[in-house]
Amino acid sequence: MANSVTGRDLLDRLWQRGCAFFGTRTAIMGGAMSWVSERHLVAAISNAGGFGVIACGAMPPHLLEAEIAGTKALTNQPFGVNLITMHPQLEQLVDICVAAKVGHVVLAGGLPPKWAIERIKASGAKVICFTPALSLAKKFVRSGVDALVIEGMEAGGHIGPVSTAVLAQEILPEVREVPVFVAGGIGRGEAIAMYLELGASGVQLGTRFVCATESIAHPKFKQAFIRASARDAMPSVQLDPRFPVIPVRALQNQGTRRFMETQAEIVARFNRGEVEKDAAILEIEHFWAGALRRAVIDGDVENGSLMAGQSVGMVTREQPTAEIIEELVNQAAAALTSRLALNAVPTPQPLRA
Repeated sequence: MANSVTGRDLLDRLWQRGCAFFGTRTAIMGGAMSWVSERHLVAAISNAGGFGVIACGAMPPHLLEAEIAGTKALTNQPFGVNLITMHPQLEQLVDICVAAKVGHVVLAGGLPPKWAIERIKASGAKVICFTPALSLAKKFVRSGVDALVIEGMEAGGHIGPVSTAVLAQEILPEVREVPVFVAGGIGRGEAIAMYLELGASGVQLGTRFVCATESIAHPKFKQAFIRASARDAMPSVQLDPRFPVIPVRALQNQGTRRFMETQAEIVARFNRGEVEKDAAILEIEHFWAGALRRAVIDGDVENGSLMAGQSVGMVTREQPTAEIIEELVNQAAAALTSRLALNAVPTPQPLRA
């Protein structure tokens, strides 16, 4: 009797745990991108069967409260909020998420304080954390975190030193207690299928959604993504180890070239004794202040920050969010259908003498 299981059936089985965790039709989580992941894109992802996530970023509490309310006005589907643990008003932001009955809170940008995890969980919401290593993943599980995201260096924005494929091989076989979602460099459904087969409960994508029709990103920002190839998304370069630079992956432009020149000028001034080290470090850190907003909202693609993952080469046109998700699902199902077909081929018998 022929095997009646389809690639879509297998896909639904593989990400069943992730879908149940989010309460969604697909286990595709939207990456939280500052200035991009706001109510319109977040609601569109959730309405299309994915899981949208508001990027709180540097928002003050009252703006986050308005953004959550605005998202609820656009969707009745589940969505989450991403909070940066280093935010000076983290406690108020957590309280707003609890009061608004946000079902899932992502704590990113550093080790989350114990009180934040406990307060969110006490409200009945789920806590999701990013982990850059297996040891930290196990620590998060022990601390009560409900799910993990492993994000490789192929991702856009702030990145770690290890690739997605290596992190997946290191962490997925060892962490079974909670759902684990894979992120970084994912642009097609075939990759989604691969990570699900390795044990992931789902995936997170950011770069693919920048050029969604519902994204409020400036047309010039979207065009920069559509024109770019994978090799254009490069991490920021640190010129001098005495002056650390947090790696950020972005498209190269006039701003990234000026950043290199600025670092060189500041280091030279320090070497001449014209500026103290702490002041020099602060000057380097402040170079990109407001640069992401200038690019995303104002369309200054020459001087702003064009944060993008290496999957940007797979962004070829502006598409409705629902179309992007449908495309990813169909690609993943087709890849799994091919696997099933290969498994159904009879094993050749050795020739008899």
